[in-house]
Amino acid sequence: MDDEETELRNPFPSPPSHYTRYTNHNLKLLELLRERVGKDADLYSINQYEVLSDQTDVPDWPLAQLEKPRVDWILEEGHYTVFGDTWFIKETIPSLAELGGRQLYPADPSVDRRPALRSILRSLLVTYSKLLSALLLPPPTASSAQNEPEWKRHLEWINVLAQNIMAAANDLRPVQARGNLELMMRRQLELRREETKNIHSKCDALEAQLAQLRMASQGSSSQSNAPSVRSVPGPTGISGESAPLPQPRNVSIKDLLSWAEELS
Repeated sequence: MDDEETELRNPFPSPPSHYTRYTNHNLKLLELLRERVGKDADLYSINQYEVLSDQTDVPDWPLAQLEKPRVDWILEEGHYTVFGDTWFIKETIPSLAELGGRQLYPADPSVDRRPALRSILRSLLVTYSKLLSALLLPPPTASSAQNEPEWKRHLEWINVLAQNIMAAANDLRPVQARGNLELMMRRQLELRREETKNIHSKCDALEAQLAQLRMASQGSSSQSNAPSVRSVPGPTGISGESAPLPQPRNVSIKDLLSWAEELS
């Protein structure tokens, strides 16, 4: 039995030793036994040799061991065992009293625990002071050696107080997790709002630049469509002829857009 429990607690346990009993012959015997005695009958209280007297190779161990686990029993008990460990159906944090400890604060989470925790902290400090005083006492005599040392009682009480403080802190883990998650989500929301604001401001600046470029392109196109003047008085060169003025360059919309992308 000890070997089986040790094997179950192994990180990589082997299959249970009774897996060899799940043969086709044994499963047929179990089905036949259930048909003859009824579905609601307790197979452990029935003599399977008498019921299956016309069958061969009836095992000497109860065939009821081959049945599937009763889910209603698991729900009723609230826990089940797998590989030597007990698992609860509802994932709850057990209290200190449920774990077998001495609980000094209210079990109801709706009750304010701060007064009880303050009392536990004060008691812890006082007991620690008494423990130091007990350690400074002279060694016990032969007559008083049979009595329990005073420092040992203080040490046990400090252990109880520390267990209560740790258990109360563990009960607040879900509250702390919800608070951290709320702060993280608020921070993410603020970052997304800042990013959205920056994107909107950038879009507004680009729209303003594009509007200026459109106006400039419309002005240049209107100037290019206007009738050109043949002779314009201007500065004369050495030969006495007027120097020609520089002609405006036709700029296309594609050139303006590429220039705007370079600026952005």
